[in-house]
This record gives sequence, C-alpha cells and structure tokens, in this order.
Amino acid sequence: MQHLFQPLQAGAMSVPNRILMAPLTRCRADNAHVPTPLMAEHYAQRTSAGLIIAEATMVMAGNSAFQTEPGIYNEAQIHGWRTVTEAVHRKNGHIFLQLWHGGRACHPLLNGGIQPVSSSPIAITNDITHTPDGKANYVVPRVLGDDELPGIVAGFKNAAANAKAAGFDGVEIHGANGYLLDQFLRDGCNQRTGPYGGSIENRARLLLEVLAAVCSVWGSDRVGLRLSPISSFNSMGDSDPVALACWLADRLNACNLAYLHLIRGDVMGELQGDVLTPVRERYQGVLVANLRYTPSEAETAIALGQVDAVAFGTAFIANPDLPARIKAGAPLNAPNPSTFYKPGPVGYTDYPFLENT
Repeated sequence: MQHLFQPLQAGAMSVPNRILMAPLTRCRADNAHVPTPLMAEHYAQRTSAGLIIAEATMVMAGNSAFQTEPGIYNEAQIHGWRTVTEAVHRKNGHIFLQLWHGGRACHPLLNGGIQPVSSSPIAITNDITHTPDGKANYVVPRVLGDDELPGIVAGFKNAAANAKAAGFDGVEIHGANGYLLDQFLRDGCNQRTGPYGGSIENRARLLLEVLAAVCSVWGSDRVGLRLSPISSFNSMGDSDPVALACWLADRLNACNLAYLHLIRGDVMGELQGDVLTPVRERYQGVLVANLRYTPSEAETAIALGQVDAVAFGTAFIANPDLPARIKAGAPLNAPNPSTFYKPGPVGYTDYPFLENT
C-alpha cells in the first residue's frame, strides 16, 4: 500500500497520505443546525485521514434537507464548528468544510413551510424524505429567477468567509448528488432557458460563479469541488454526462483548485458509464475519486495514475483509524447503516480502534 501512504500536495495543502475522508451526512447537529461537541469528538477520532472533508453544511438558512444537518451561516454555527476544527488541529489533522445548498432536496416541513427552490419546477421522484411528521414525498420546487442567483452566490461566499472564521483549512463546494448546483448543471433537471439553461456553458454558469466567489475568499488553492456527472441519486440524470464531465474538466483547469473530487459512478446503481477516464485525461490538477473503492483498488488506481487520492466514505464511518488498519492489513469494522442518521454516540463515536480490538 505504498502509494496510498505517499504525501500529496493538494493546492496549498500538504497532506500526509492519500486516504481522504469523504463528506458524510450524519445528522448530529442540534435543531438549530449548530455543530455539537459530539461532532468534535467524531472528527477528532479520524485525524489520521490525509484530509477530512466535513459533511454537507448549509450555506443559507431555510434550506434544510435533513433536519439536523449543520449550517455555517450564523455566529453560533461558526462557534460550534470552531470547536470541531480546534479538536482536529490539536491532533495535527487537516479539515475542509463542504459548502452545500440542498435546492429541491429540501422540504417545507423542515423549513417552516418554505417551498424549496431549484433550476426548474421538477420534483424528486425516486426517493422520499424524513420530516418531523414522518416520511414525506418531495414537493415541486419554486424556480429561481435569474435575478435571484446573485443571492445564491453571495450565500456561498458568506459561508466561505464563515468557514475561514471557524478555523477550517479550506472548503469544498458541493456540486454533486442532485443538490442545487448539480440541479443547474445537468439537463435532466435543468429545463430552463436564458443564461443559466440550455448549453453546458450556461448550465455551468452558476457553479462557476459560486466557485469564483468562494475562491475570492480563500484563494483557489484551498478550494475543492465535488461532482457526480453520472449519478441518479435525487432523480438526476443528463443526456450526455461524459460530454458534461469533459467540458467541466477542461474549464476547471484554469481555476487552479486544490483538487477536483469526482464520484466515479452512480451510487444508486442505475446509470452506467465511465466519466473518470476522460476526466483524468483532461484535468491537469489533483484528482480525488470516490465510490466503493477497496483499499487495494485505491492503491492500484493511484499507482497507475488513474487518480491522485481516494476519498473513503462508509469505511471511515466504522473505522476511525482507517489508515492504520489499511497499513497493517487488519480487518475493518463493519458499518451499521441503521445508526447512520440517528442522534447520539451509537454508530458515531463508539466504533473501536484497532488497538482496542
């Protein structure tokens, strides 16, 4: 596993290994979307990751999709996250915050009756959501006007500044998994006309505006971007995902990002295709891949130059010391999906370390 344990220069960040912790929604913030001490403990347990990418975090109030996901739009949330970053840094870890807007994946029952927003009036139909009143279908979103989009950009920029105040080492923009920026990117959801619809260039306009605004706060070398061109999660799709991925890879070269984080396939298993290979051929920066890699597959992918690092998700849920287990060739703890989104320490901070097994 020698390649996984080589250091990596990702923009301004020098990280000690190429085993990254993927952003993982865990719903352990409080009802005001403020990070909790339990979250600080959770992330501090996982500081042996080359880089921790903290979970999807609301950039603007009134856009909750999970009820107890964290935010980064007010002082209480900044303070809560500062407790997390200080705990990580005390153990010499590195942590980015993922900036996120749920768009049509939000629900009125989670947001005081506020209708969610999106690129087009098309609801998510391949899943249900969980609300204080139980399971519910997603609703048809309100279409954002072109004149409202500068406000979205400003929301991301303000969140980026708040993340810096909270002590993060950088930020990742969530442009994947069927959330707002992805809802503009892919034509299965974006049916609008005008400057933000139609061509790939127009559909990517909002994402690139957000990217520029966030980079103006952090510097591009401390900003990452996550994309999922071929995922059907949240009722997403595109008529030509490879063309979209290639266009983005070419365009993003000029951005000088810390890294591009690519979900290589479809988490739902419905759509097929290879976007990783053409992106690797075109993108000249640090490429991080994600989605069901085994340690041995990750090692091979890095050795062959297919990717520069791999972000592990569920493996990090159940194995706070994942790099040590990989290096030792030790068995991995099995994750318990029934505890992924439940409050409290069970299935969150109580997975055993190798030294205690």
